[in-house]
Amino acid sequence: MDMCEANAYLRKGDKDELYFEMVDKVIPQAEGLLLEDIFGRRKVFNGRILELALVDHRIVLQEDPKAG
Repeated sequence: MDMCEANAYLRKGDKDELYFEMVDKVIPQAEGLLLEDIFGRRKVFNGRILELALVDHRIVLQEDPKAG
């Protein structure tokens, strides 16, 4: 992994599952968070950021409990 990007993990109970690798941008949108990787691939996540650990290159996400 390069020095700039991070991996996004989805918090499931007491475990974190890999959700999206090599995230370069996180952009708040009306429908959720737009995550974009270093190759320009995008995912929209319906939830919130629980934690940013920049030194560890980790973004921890939590799903919106109302989504389903």
